[in-house]
Amino acid sequence: MEKVQSEEKYYLHLEGLSVGYNGKPVIRDIEIGIRRGEIVTLIGPNGAGKSTILKSITRQLSLVEGEVVFDLKNLSDYSFRELSSRMAVVLTDRLHPELMTCHDVVATGRYPYTGRLGRLTEEDERKVDDAMKAVQAQEIGNRDFNAISDGQKQRVLLARAICQEPDIIILDEPTSFLDIKHKLKLLSILRDMAKQKNITVVMSLHEIDLAMKISDRIICVHGDKIFRSGTPESIFHEDTIRELYEIDNGFFDPMFGSIELPKVEGNPEVLVLSSCGTGIPVYRRLQKEKMPFAAGILYTNDVDYRLARLLASQVITEKPFHEISDRAVGETLEAVKSCARIIDAGVTIGPGNRRMQEILDAAYESGKCVKYRVSDT
Repeated sequence: MEKVQSEEKYYLHLEGLSVGYNGKPVIRDIEIGIRRGEIVTLIGPNGAGKSTILKSITRQLSLVEGEVVFDLKNLSDYSFRELSSRMAVVLTDRLHPELMTCHDVVATGRYPYTGRLGRLTEEDERKVDDAMKAVQAQEIGNRDFNAISDGQKQRVLLARAICQEPDIIILDEPTSFLDIKHKLKLLSILRDMAKQKNITVVMSLHEIDLAMKISDRIICVHGDKIFRSGTPESIFHEDTIRELYEIDNGFFDPMFGSIELPKVEGNPEVLVLSSCGTGIPVYRRLQKEKMPFAAGILYTNDVDYRLARLLASQVITEKPFHEISDRAVGETLEAVKSCARIIDAGVTIGPGNRRMQEILDAAYESGKCVKYRVSDT
């Protein structure tokens, strides 16, 4: 009874699954339930087994243990033709078709719907053309598939999956080889497929910032198990990402989805005065120059603070929406005295932080303060 309820709840269910090669498991005891229309993304370090899981649920690898239930039916019970009309697959393994144009490759997505002779109807051809337009690949339709770039091949393979009109699409690192424009285009297409057409999307991504933005749920793969799973909000925390990827030489900022190199340690040689994001380019410039610096006075809800806490060797802070305290002013004036250089990156002063004017006056009176200009970076 419990299993029936589970199948009714999930559109794709991996039950007690162990996957691997030659009967030897790489990842064990996988229990993942995916609802229709969800975008689910696997993340984790290289070699963790993300591709192995995807190949197993597309029947490219035999299951070691357990089963995959797709739309209330065991995946192994689907005929090849039936499955190919409902599941589209875009994996990292490269196709090497002989004497096929890009249009020909995309057209293979319609073959599950053609008769025995495999002839495409006018409606099939229209869907091929529409799919190529969707990924902005119509201009390469007549080119040899083997003669185009890896990024163009990725777009052609996505077009093939689109014109297949699947109920579920499986993608392994679909953003690999794509430039920024086409990464955004790809994610927009996948989002529309899921939210407008109720197509289930399961994929792996290395770009965790993209995974944060596109996914309904995240599956973390690490070691021989599923490390953690949940909503992006529950997964993308500094400690979780650090442990998942075993990061010991930098930082992950969940607010911006950015990876940061380690801070430069040492006594601050430069003091940066900023607010509302004006300090960010200065922080990055000083880090590149391997210059330890102090930053302040920053409210802990200021966007500058988010980066300063990771890159600055000293951060002088104040509580949000409080007037600046004697303690913060005193620490900053000490930094004015001790630092060899002061950079005024631009400080917006209002009633709450009016004491920043004291800091700026002292900084310029010291003769060590310079005004930051965009051209300085």
